Amino acid sequence: MSVLADTVNDMTSTTSPPATSWLLRISATAAPANTSTFDQQVQLLRSVATYDPETRTWHTFIGALDARALEHLQCLYEAARKFGTTVALEPIVTPPTWTGQSFKDTGELATVAAAQADQGRALGELPKA
Repeated sequence: MSVLADTVNDMTSTTSPPATSWLLRISATAAPANTSTFDQQVQLLRSVATYDPETRTWHTFIGALDARALEHLQCLYEAARKFGTTVALEPIVTPPTWTGQSFKDTGELATVAAAQADQGRALGELPKA
């Protein structure tokens, strides 16, 4: 499987009871580039993530594997491919203030991890028949 799935398994195999719901926090760090290229990269990141000036990273959260999630993952994949943007995925316990959808078990997170790790195609692309 992937590092993310291993992380999920490690997080749920502790002695404390597993969380009832999870989010996938996706962080992106813009790659250095000339002004024009950097601006293009920022425009792409801005379309799916929020900038945190304190950490100098972009963040978005996924609580369901739906069209919105695939769009966000596809944009971040494109930023990584085109500009060298660093993208990291991390499962987190859903904060009490979260009002959106959330994953209910680690099996759902493993599905996201498998989709992220799918080789031979961009996230969001359907397999070729």
